[in-house]
Amino acid sequence: MEWSVKPAGELAAALRAGGVSSVELTEEAIDRIEREDKVVNAICVRDFDRARAAARAADQARARGEDRPLLGIPVTVKESYDVAGLPTTWGMPQHRDFLPAEDAVQVSRLKAAGAVVLGKTNVPRGLQDIQTFNEIYGTTSNPWDHERTAGGSSGGSAAALACGFGALSIGSDLAGSLRTPAHFCGIYAHKPTLGLAAPRGMVAPPGPALPVDLDLAVVGPMARTARDLTLLLDVMAGPDPLTLGKAHQLTLPPARHQRLSDFRVLVVDEHPCIPTGAAVRAGVHRVAAALADGGARVEQHSRLLPDLAEAAILYMELLISGAVARFPVDDEQLRARVAGLSADDRSLDAVRLRAMVFSHHDWLAANNRRELHRHGWRQLFAEFDAVVCPITPTPAFPHDHSPNPMERRIDIDGAEYPYFDQLVWAGVATMPGLPATAIPAGRSPEGLPVGVQLIGPMFEDRTPLRLAELLEQEIGGFQAPR
Repeated sequence: MEWSVKPAGELAAALRAGGVSSVELTEEAIDRIEREDKVVNAICVRDFDRARAAARAADQARARGEDRPLLGIPVTVKESYDVAGLPTTWGMPQHRDFLPAEDAVQVSRLKAAGAVVLGKTNVPRGLQDIQTFNEIYGTTSNPWDHERTAGGSSGGSAAALACGFGALSIGSDLAGSLRTPAHFCGIYAHKPTLGLAAPRGMVAPPGPALPVDLDLAVVGPMARTARDLTLLLDVMAGPDPLTLGKAHQLTLPPARHQRLSDFRVLVVDEHPCIPTGAAVRAGVHRVAAALADGGARVEQHSRLLPDLAEAAILYMELLISGAVARFPVDDEQLRARVAGLSADDRSLDAVRLRAMVFSHHDWLAANNRRELHRHGWRQLFAEFDAVVCPITPTPAFPHDHSPNPMERRIDIDGAEYPYFDQLVWAGVATMPGLPATAIPAGRSPEGLPVGVQLIGPMFEDRTPLRLAELLEQEIGGFQAPR
């Protein structure tokens, strides 16, 4: 039997029943990587010797009667997480030799749950692209079409899952970095509520692994089924043991409903800042039809939906100002360019440029406006349980490694738009810190995967995750690339 593309939950059941050993699962995964990863290039750092040792230890632990959530299950880890003894570079050549001394919190939690870590998955340089390529490890290609991107920045993890290189992976999301690769590669991912899962040890090298509270950015699970997302989120969720973990324990509320017919869902397929391509719109409509057929209350419009155009501006201001703070650029040249902008220019390109020279006062003003949006979402989720919307306007696009991403363009049904404008859909959930689950929603006419996101109420992550499980039953889920 081939185990490599089976869900983690099924592998766990087989391991408990004695139908397979962790050593067998691990060897099959390693064989698959060595045989098939030459073209896709998802696994950039292999840790096979330690994986084999961990698999033997897992089998011995099970023989002693132990049972843990992920005991003996092969997994991968995004390159940006610290793993003791393996390089953490974030794709930046100057840090190719950086070796962290200890595991990130989430890697420690994976290992404590019994997972077998096969290695690390590829990322874009600095995690700052919607594609995955860098000078150290090269380009990760989409398993469905090698001429197209797997997405970013968790593109290596998404491609690995689509190819059967491990049953689960952990990634991160600031600008759709979990959801976009899932959408492009036909798998599942969950962006947790901001602050739900501790990010310590997911830090740009050579920075120390401190227990900081990140703005916008989260760490989260990736899988081949919706139920596996919940399995992995339960391992990842919880405060950092160095800070809030000293005083708090996490108890997520249950999903609001268990039956599809009880859900109240708002479906949004249009954004004021960028058109939605036909293939993605069809995916959204397919999910909407499944919801309606299942008896859910489905609405296409609501006066309670916060202003998406203003939300996009706020998101770009917070995103870009934060990125520049982490990776500084030449302020003098930037200020000259900003000074040359017309006061009437409210394009997202202009918003991004102005955000690159934000003051602390500017950031605080944007943050205050964000709180108004959060309050608007609370009001909406008193009326609805989830919002269904696109993740990006298109399926996976062809590789584009032109050096200045600000000059790149994204093709939407034959018309070109600024490359980074496609991030506005990711920002719908990211700016206010809401949970969002990416699910497969069909195929484009070219056979490429198409996904949508299910956005839920803050700290009610189990609600979109449960909805994802129910929709998986209605419309199907992961399919391995042909």
